[in-house]
Amino acid sequence: MAEKKSVRTEFKEFVLRGNVMNLAVGIIIGGAFSTITTSLVNDVIMPIVGMFLGGLDFAVLSIDLPSFTGGDGTVLYIGGFILAVVNFLILAWVVFWIVRAMNRLSEKPKEPEAPPAPPEPSAEEKLLTEIRDLLREKK
Repeated sequence: MAEKKSVRTEFKEFVLRGNVMNLAVGIIIGGAFSTITTSLVNDVIMPIVGMFLGGLDFAVLSIDLPSFTGGDGTVLYIGGFILAVVNFLILAWVVFWIVRAMNRLSEKPKEPEAPPAPPEPSAEEKLLTEIRDLLREKK
């Protein structure tokens, strides 16, 4: 009969498995990298883009929507959304290149293929070869 493990022992085995630890490290590094790309987008890229668009500040970019009830209108803040999309695209681009590099590093080198065997002679060629050999023997 199999020995029953305690929940503590099972949890310890689960946490110390390589995959779980790799995932935890990836999440921590991903969070830190996300902070860096957010700063890159907000503090470097979008101010430069805004400069070419007449000093537009994407952080406060909004559209006033009309009110249908007679009160104050609603404000649609699209600047933050644009910043988030640009941030996502940069993160996705970087992750793509990291995964691509890791896949290339993990590929096994391909073994050179043996040259293909010469094609088998057709029945007609075999017959002609036999006739040639017989003619040589008669000389």
